[in-house]
Amino acid sequence: LGNAVDPFETLEKFGPDATRWYMITNSQPWDNLRFDAAGIDEVRRKFLGTLYNTYAFFALYANIDGFTYSEDEIPVDERTELDQWILSELNSLIKVVDQSFANYEPTKAGRAIQYFVNEHLSNWYVRLSRRRFWKGSYSKDKMEAYQTLYRCLEVVAQLSSPIAPFFSDKLFMDLNNVSNRSKATSVHLTDFPEADESLINKDLEERMELAQKISSMVLSLRKKSNMRVRQPLQRVMIPVLNNHFRELVSAVEDLILSEVNVKKLEYITDESGILVKKIKPNFKSLGPKYGKLMKQIAAAVTQFNQDDIRKFEAEKHFSINLAEEEIILSLEDVEIGTEDIPGWSVATQDHLTVALDLTLSPELKAEGLTRELVNRIQNLRKDIGLEVTDRIRLNIENNETTDEVFSTFSDYICSETLATLHFVEKIVPEKLVEIELLEGINVRLSIEKE
Repeated sequence: LGNAVDPFETLEKFGPDATRWYMITNSQPWDNLRFDAAGIDEVRRKFLGTLYNTYAFFALYANIDGFTYSEDEIPVDERTELDQWILSELNSLIKVVDQSFANYEPTKAGRAIQYFVNEHLSNWYVRLSRRRFWKGSYSKDKMEAYQTLYRCLEVVAQLSSPIAPFFSDKLFMDLNNVSNRSKATSVHLTDFPEADESLINKDLEERMELAQKISSMVLSLRKKSNMRVRQPLQRVMIPVLNNHFRELVSAVEDLILSEVNVKKLEYITDESGILVKKIKPNFKSLGPKYGKLMKQIAAAVTQFNQDDIRKFEAEKHFSINLAEEEIILSLEDVEIGTEDIPGWSVATQDHLTVALDLTLSPELKAEGLTRELVNRIQNLRKDIGLEVTDRIRLNIENNETTDEVFSTFSDYICSETLATLHFVEKIVPEKLVEIELLEGINVRLSIEKE
């Protein structure tokens, strides 16, 4: 047996909120729980840490712009679709959490809050809104972003307070001490949030979920193919399942392309013949259902042609006759995938297929190299302690391999790094920084605050 865990040592190390959140979200309070200190640390990092980092991001730029929520509330229907989506998800979350607490299901409530913070707020909304916060003047668009993110953090603090009382109170009061939106002296003295049904848009939530799923699949293909996200690619193909599916994807097409760094999204039909489907039986599903007939069914499934597979996917069931018995298969009884295309990487998940073109033209390579440079400069800015608003002079030593590329994309480089760009013959040794952008491609540069 392993050494027993001292609960007081755990509380001292991770804090009561992380400990309580771990215990509540891992199992219902009345169920047994195998205690794991590593699980508490994971909660501290992945949930409370993510929530803290989201607040820290908000506070950093709010302080720079002097945002105190003193402006009039901008109507939600005038805000960007991304703002409307996260507020829709927020109000859907309020309903789920309120109902869960009312039904004595704190585990369900905690998991819902955690999913919202990690997957919706941090990993999608904040990441896609970063440029709105740090680019340009204090515009209406930036004000919308501040008001939206503030509201999300405020409500999450209130929803989380029954499980994580100390962290939630600190988060709420740090927000409220600046805005003075509430007269309460603690989050625990505020009214529990009420969902605004008028802000819940299930169609918007559905298409944004589709955007997240497609983006995740494309990013997985990039990782599988060792293709860096900073390297632009030309196109991704998605088979059109039906008109409704195409309308949903079209509405979030620009968002997907931006997220996965691809230039173009092409819609294809199964009749195009570009993608060849493959099917195999799912024995885990067939075995319990059909027992002795399983092998015969499996043999029949392997004989399906492209039309059969297409019909199966469209109707979500397929009828076959075995031993004078009609067997109706459902999609869970099979696994449908797509064969790879030369020069492409293909993935299928939950009957959704994406195909990514991996061909790199000279133009795409040049843009990818430029993005690598921008990334390295941003890291250098942080390393030398520059503020996000500081402008810099960027000197790049002449290099026949990269001069033309960086000259072509000079406006982009200057815009992204807040720099004035200068090509020079030689950089003095004490200011010189030499970095490798890609294997075999180095650049010698220096940066200094203007």
